[in-house]
Amino acid sequence: MNGFLDVVLLVLTVALALPVGVLLIECGVAFVSRQENPKGQHLPESQTSETKVSVLIPAHDEALQIQGTLEGLLPQVQRSEQIVVVADNCSDETAAIARQLGVTVLERQNLEQRGKGYALDYGLEFLARNSSAGPPNVLVMVDADCRVEPGTVSRIAQLAQDSQRPVQALYLMETPANPSSKDSISALAFLVKNQVRPQGLLHLGVPCALTGTGMAFPWVSLQGISLASGNIVEDMQLGIDLAIAGFPPLFCPEAMVIGILPQQEQAATRQRTRWEHGHLQLILGQAPRLIQAAIQQRRWDLLAMALDLSVPPLSLLVMLWLGVTALTGLALFFGMAWQPFVLSVIEGGLLLLAVALAWLKFGQDQVPLKTLLSIPGYILWKIPLYFAFLFKRQQEWVRTDRDST
Repeated sequence: MNGFLDVVLLVLTVALALPVGVLLIECGVAFVSRQENPKGQHLPESQTSETKVSVLIPAHDEALQIQGTLEGLLPQVQRSEQIVVVADNCSDETAAIARQLGVTVLERQNLEQRGKGYALDYGLEFLARNSSAGPPNVLVMVDADCRVEPGTVSRIAQLAQDSQRPVQALYLMETPANPSSKDSISALAFLVKNQVRPQGLLHLGVPCALTGTGMAFPWVSLQGISLASGNIVEDMQLGIDLAIAGFPPLFCPEAMVIGILPQQEQAATRQRTRWEHGHLQLILGQAPRLIQAAIQQRRWDLLAMALDLSVPPLSLLVMLWLGVTALTGLALFFGMAWQPFVLSVIEGGLLLLAVALAWLKFGQDQVPLKTLLSIPGYILWKIPLYFAFLFKRQQEWVRTDRDST
């Protein structure tokens, strides 16, 4: 019996080594990288006249945010009509505010088909059939509640046109005014996921995940791809679908989009639940699909994407490590094999090293060292979220409530 339990514990520790190792490689490569763009892609400050670009913005009850987003985008396009806002199932003044700024506004009402994916699909159909000059060369997708930094649209659009690949800008979260320690740790976790790890993948020549806003697509890449779904992480799913279809996404750290973490406790919990439940569902359903496609197409980049996808949210990875270490330590106490416990301790050191490298190079200006002491409390806050995945998994898209300022 002891022999069987020893094998089980060893399998658990070896399985945990995979995501820990992938995370360490990504953070380590990002840490030693010296230039933002190792491939030397030309990233222009302004859009070339030959590249026809449209900007698509799905918006559901975004009256508080839409004006600021559009005012940041308008200087980045040649004509205001290039920006298409899909006011999706709105009950506020989103459409009216957007029209006042001269952009193209579509209104969609379908209470049975709710979610960002349906809004994007509606906008794509409009662009495909309502232009005498044909659809755009490049489509840029931006969320209605974010700030698009100057030059971002031109940079990602031109890179998408030149590479004929989807392009993901750097998407980071700012903490609200007077942030709590939980806000700061959440922003750090977001930075590791959306900046540090994609930076490492870029230098390794591996495609990145799509993160939901600040994305540019060659029009041809979207043909035959379905967006009309209520998938709660439709952006990550889209990146996987495009990669398998031969259009692996490319990270562009020089272009930036900024969001703000919600101040309301309930809104923050709802947002994290949607993101992380969706991520876990993709690990279970799409990692095997990527591996199968990698074997069939003989493409190592798809295998690398599957390995990247297999890394769970950072707080969950820490929880898994704590659980495995506790089990192997208890087994050692009762006289079972020592190897699983030693391996789990080594994995803990590597996990700590990965987070430390990410913080040292990318996060120490935003998150003071003393704030890192709040990580255990942040992990405790996330425990109910992961139990909910086991017993009451979120399946439907739910909009995060916006703060009033």
